[in-house]
Amino acid sequence: MDGNGRTHRLELQDQTVRDWDAVVLDATPDGVVLDRSAFYPGGGGQPPDHGVLLWGGVQTRIVGASKGDEFYLIPVEGDPLPPPGTAVRGAIEDERRTALMRTHSGLHVLSGVVFRDFGALVTGGNMEPYVARMDFNLPEVPPGFKEAVEEACNSEVAEDRRIDIKVLPREEAFQIPDIIRTAQNLIPPEVADVRIVDIVGLDTQADGGTHVASTKQIGRIQVAKIENKGKGFRRLRIRVTD
Repeated sequence: MDGNGRTHRLELQDQTVRDWDAVVLDATPDGVVLDRSAFYPGGGGQPPDHGVLLWGGVQTRIVGASKGDEFYLIPVEGDPLPPPGTAVRGAIEDERRTALMRTHSGLHVLSGVVFRDFGALVTGGNMEPYVARMDFNLPEVPPGFKEAVEEACNSEVAEDRRIDIKVLPREEAFQIPDIIRTAQNLIPPEVADVRIVDIVGLDTQADGGTHVASTKQIGRIQVAKIENKGKGFRRLRIRVTD
């Protein structure tokens, strides 16, 4: 199984979807399985979406998702569960999702700039709405590094670069130069199709998260802090603002 089971993942193709109709295929306290879902389950440092399922005049709050033999939406403990066969309306918390999309795209701009200008690869990362950190295998921090990175990132934002999403066969994807911008290749060998996020003219990476449509939609990127995480490793903390 691909981890999606019987669920068609709407957000992988259209990241603007915030509400949609679906049918419940299964429901237990461990999770609700829909035939269609736009909930991002979390991964690659991006937290899961929050939202609700509306049905029969009640709501089931969703606070996460998990992938196994099926794609399970995780309800708030104690919330009512829609029985299998129920028609529901799914809705994602728009402010949170949009903030995470802006933040995630901001991290891709950051990694693209640091790779282009300083040749450093990503060793880790994490984000919450509008705040994030990214770790790099950067042995030395040159003078003016923080200011130079912030200026370059915001120059790329101002360029209003298009952010494209496409899925390629694994063999074709790995022919793209520097498609893996992490120090280790985190794509399991059994993955046949690779989802690509392309900030046109700056950064092309394998990635499964959600993103805005252009760099201008990110807003301003502030490099808030640089931390030494051991020999040869640096952590950059950023904020995304309007």
